[in-house]
Amino acid sequence: MAIRYVAVGDSYTIGTSVDPSERFPNQLVEAIAAAGLEVDLVANLGVNGYTSADLIRDELPALEGLRPEFVTVLIGVNDVVQGVPAEAYGRNVATILDTLLARLPQERILAVAIPDYTVTPAGADYGDPDDQHDAIVTYNAIMARLAVARGVPFVDIFDLSMEAADDRSLVADDGLHPSGEQYHRWVERIAPVALERMNRSA
Repeated sequence: MAIRYVAVGDSYTIGTSVDPSERFPNQLVEAIAAAGLEVDLVANLGVNGYTSADLIRDELPALEGLRPEFVTVLIGVNDVVQGVPAEAYGRNVATILDTLLARLPQERILAVAIPDYTVTPAGADYGDPDDQHDAIVTYNAIMARLAVARGVPFVDIFDLSMEAADDRSLVADDGLHPSGEQYHRWVERIAPVALERMNRSA
């Protein structure tokens, strides 16, 4: 029987400006299938522009009816853009992870880093690039610390997103979000971790 997968997050999860097949959750399902494990993406709850507070309000309650057996969480870039204090972001991340852990074993939850949008052509439209870059680094460190402390793996794709500074094929047509090719590079890093965790908890 296929593992029920739900993805939660923001525009990077819903894959703004790419075809559904190019979104990282969709590509992750394909990569896991190629390794011989069946996963069904029953819902992608990501919403463009969502903050960690929005995820708590709207996405976490939806899990009750979806009955996920595996969840990825990628959230925080809009907290950075909107100037949400790091302390508030940390509290929200703790709430998100603890809510997921009340429903799933730690082996079935995977946190993904916030990519660095500041290197994209439209990046400067969303705040001073240097300040925003530093904030993303800080927020990723918060997510990593809180996830690892709970036994939840944190997959860092930040360096892969930085490659978009020199390779515009990694940027979607909107000049801001990742392209399908960038998501493919993410999945090459995410899939082995997801597989190892799924097999461990099988």
